[in-house]
Amino acid sequence: MRVFVMFDLPTDTSVHRKAYRDFRKFLLVNGFIVLQESVYVKLVLNGTSVRLLEKQLRKHKPADGNICLLTVTEKQYSKMEILTGEVQSEVLDTTERVIVL
Repeated sequence: MRVFVMFDLPTDTSVHRKAYRDFRKFLLVNGFIVLQESVYVKLVLNGTSVRLLEKQLRKHKPADGNICLLTVTEKQYSKMEILTGEVQSEVLDTTERVIVL
């Protein structure tokens, strides 16, 4: 099973930014990987692990903001498609040099 944690936390004040950093650090220390900005995912063994993880997340959640949890099976997770845009390179592949004075 995979547990997704999706969150939208305020970063208006220094207190909010610290809470954001602390929550993000908690996720990373506990084995979550970054899927996208504010979307983290972790592999868990079973439903008992999910409930324990939910309990830990409730304990470490910031006072403000929204946090969503979603649990999916490995079969559902394997069907996820990742769509990306075209990669653009800033490197020029030419030996020609131009000097403007």
